[in-house]
Amino acid sequence: MVFLTTRLWLRNRLTDRYCRVREVLKHAQHFRGRKNRCYRLAVRAVTRAFVKCTQARRLKKRNLRTLWTNRITAASQEHGLQYPAFIVNLIKIHPTAVAEPEEELEGLRTKGSGLNRAVMLCV
Repeated sequence: MVFLTTRLWLRNRLTDRYCRVREVLKHAQHFRGRKNRCYRLAVRAVTRAFVKCTQARRLKKRNLRTLWTNRITAASQEHGLQYPAFIVNLIKIHPTAVAEPEEELEGLRTKGSGLNRAVMLCV
């Protein structure tokens, strides 16, 4: 874009800055105190919130994996099985069951036969 005068150039630059500030303050609206009004404080708070958000997504995956393992362990112990033996036999029958736990086990539960075969092989 070509600007013929400095006034137009400055006006365009200020509009960009205004948009950037509004974007940051929009993300900081729900913060308490001056962090939702002062740009300088809002930038720090929003950056920190985005970092924590990324960490929380990783932590959520780790927690779900632990929960999945605990549930499988409890269910296999009801049938008198150990978790490692159950998983080994489940992999023999259905190799992708451990890679995608929730979807695959849901499919095995609806079919029924795959999960029952894994239990029978362990016993």
